[in-house]
This record gives sequence, structure tokens and C-alpha cells, in this order.
Amino acid sequence: MALGFVFPGQGSQAVGMLADHIRAEPVVAECFAAADQVLGVPLTRIALDGPEADLNRTEITQPAILTASVALWRLWQARGGATPAVMAGHSLGEYSALVCAGALDFDAAVMLVHERGRCMQAAVPEGVGAMAAVLGLDDADVAKCCEAVAGVVAPANFNAPGQVVIAGESAAVDEAIAACQAAGARRAMTLAVSVPSHCTLMTPAAEDFATKLAAVELRLPRVAVVHNVDAMISDSIEALRDRLLRQLSEPVQWTACVQRMVASGARELVECGPGRVLSGLIKRIDRDVRVSAIDSPAALASALESKAS
Repeated sequence: MALGFVFPGQGSQAVGMLADHIRAEPVVAECFAAADQVLGVPLTRIALDGPEADLNRTEITQPAILTASVALWRLWQARGGATPAVMAGHSLGEYSALVCAGALDFDAAVMLVHERGRCMQAAVPEGVGAMAAVLGLDDADVAKCCEAVAGVVAPANFNAPGQVVIAGESAAVDEAIAACQAAGARRAMTLAVSVPSHCTLMTPAAEDFATKLAAVELRLPRVAVVHNVDAMISDSIEALRDRLLRQLSEPVQWTACVQRMVASGARELVECGPGRVLSGLIKRIDRDVRVSAIDSPAALASALESKAS
């Protein structure tokens, strides 16, 4: 039975994340210290002590989550954890997966996702865009509700069956929420985010980010990485770069990504990062998949015991 690793995206951050690991595990603390040095900001202090408003700034959130995820991966390796056969990351988490799979150097990735966050924030003025979670409707029904609305709004994250996130212009998102509720959605509510990710409003961000991405050396991953935009695995650097750019303005196909990992033989998945958002989604996608988290010392010990090489 193959092992897979999944890496969370924005929204999994919390003040105090990985505090026990940072204080007890030198490999984790060293990873955060390296990110502090790269960015020239006290990322470790912000992650441990906040304030929350600073941690939730997109250009800080993204390197913080990537650093936490890579630190946990290095700790997993240092403890003799088994090597996965496949990886995937949700949105920002795709960059964490690429670092851990050997496709992207950590220092370069920290600065790259910092710039990614800056490009995303600059693309849409605060208050112009919005995102909302829709629960209890089929993917196709959510898409139809968005299509019926004037303005820019579309599915942004296909997170699990019956769980879709939409993104677009604030007024259009509000109208789409009402349409989804009228169509029978169990819940539909706006999310506390600063940018409308994975929709066409991010096209300017992709154009800005393209020059940053072009300047970074990429390699083909040593471990297969399933991409968000199409649940495929790149066979060239050009394809990898293209999929990372498209990811900014196209929806995250998370359900399809997990299904692709399972189809490849990965029936055991480890969530490698702060929080356990992906663990919950994976259980909704496939109840037969075993999912472990490693964000606390106890969780790490349990996962290592069951999956040690």
C-alpha cells in the first residue's frame, strides 16, 4: 500500500502553530530561522506569537505555511519516516510539495511564495473581491448558479463532494450565494479572506508573477506531484511552470487530485503542515483512505509508528 503526502494551503495558519515542534525540534526551528533570514522579517515570532493580523497578511501567510510544511517534512525524514510515492498540495501547498519533492529549493520557494502573495494582494483592491463556501450542492449546480449571475464569479476550489468554494467580484459572489441558497445549498457563506483566489480576477497577478517564477530554477520532482489545475503530473519543466501559473486564476481540483493519488495506489495519506483541514476533506472524498496528521508531537509519533520505513 503506497503512501502519499498532502500539504495544506492558506487558511490553515494559526498563531502558535507548531509551537511544540519549534521549541523541541532543532530541525524545525532551523527551518523557520532560515525563512526569517530569507525574508528579513521575524516569521518565527509572527507564527508563534502573532499578532493574528500580521500572520493573516497574504504575503506573510504563504511563506509561513510553506515553512511549517517543509519543517515537518524534514522532521519526518529525520525520524526515519517512510518516503511517499506521490504528493499533492492544496493551492499554496503545491509549492510545499515541490520543495519536499526536490523540484524547488527552500530559500527560493520562501521568497517566491512571498512574491506570489504580494502579486495576489496587488491584483484586486481590498473589498473588491470575495470568496464563499457552498455546502450541500453538486459541483455542476454551483457552477450553474455562478453562470446565472452577472459579473465575475465562478467555482475556485472543488474541495470535496458537496463542498465548493466560489470566488469573484464581491457583489457577484453575494448574488451567487443567494442563488445557491435558492437551489437548496445547506450553507453558503462568505469567507474571511483578503483576495479572491483561483478566478479570473487573478489574471493580472499571474502576469506579474510570471517574471518571478521564470527567474527561479525548477527541476522535475523526485516524487510525483499531482497538480491542482488538472490532477496531472508534469513530465517537463515547461509543463510544471505552466501549471503553476495557471493555478493562480483557475480552480483547484482538489477532489480530482486526491482521487488521482488513490488511483496511483496511495491508500494512506499524511497531512504535512499546520492544522488538519485536508484530513477532513479527504475523508469526504474517500472514506476508505487512512489519513494522519503530524502537526503535534503526539500525532507525529503515532504516524511514524504506523508508517515507519
